Amino acid sequence: MSLPEARKSNGSLRAVARVALLSSIVLASACTVRPLYSDGPASAGVEAGTATQLASINIKPVNTRYGQEVRNHLIFMFNGGAGQPATAPYSMDLSVASLTESSLLAQVTSKDDEPTAGTVTLTGTYAVTDIKTAKVVASGRRSVTSSYDRPRQEYANMRAQRDAENRAARELAELLRLAIAQEMTKR
Repeated sequence: MSLPEARKSNGSLRAVARVALLSSIVLASACTVRPLYSDGPASAGVEAGTATQLASINIKPVNTRYGQEVRNHLIFMFNGGAGQPATAPYSMDLSVASLTESSLLAQVTSKDDEPTAGTVTLTGTYAVTDIKTAKVVASGRRSVTSSYDRPRQEYANMRAQRDAENRAARELAELLRLAIAQEMTKR
């Protein structure tokens, strides 16, 4: 191959590389990235962002103390501390179950084994329903585990368990918010 032929093939290779680069830039410009909790519209045809959709969910009451903790955290995160809307287009059924276990037995004296650590597992199940169509738009189940020390004093043990439940409730509410936001964004 002579030098002029090598330059011609090198030039055509550069042209192909330029066309490939230009086409990849055009394709990449069609992609959009936006924050999950953005309040702006996702596209020209969509009128509400994820934050607005989350604020339009009314969470039904629950029966347990730890369930109420999860519900309160969700209401605060959905609405930024403003409380629930009086009339909302979406309704959310929430149920929270708790499981408390002793996870470690340590020999304190020569004849007694006493639990010294425990775990609390909160499992939240949710279903978000569109009130107009009575159709479930988001549903799922999430679990969170929180560990705590179990001291010998009864009151201290109860308080440590409650603190673990409160920590788990906060974390569960954050997981539920993320899961619901992701599902509402897909709509």
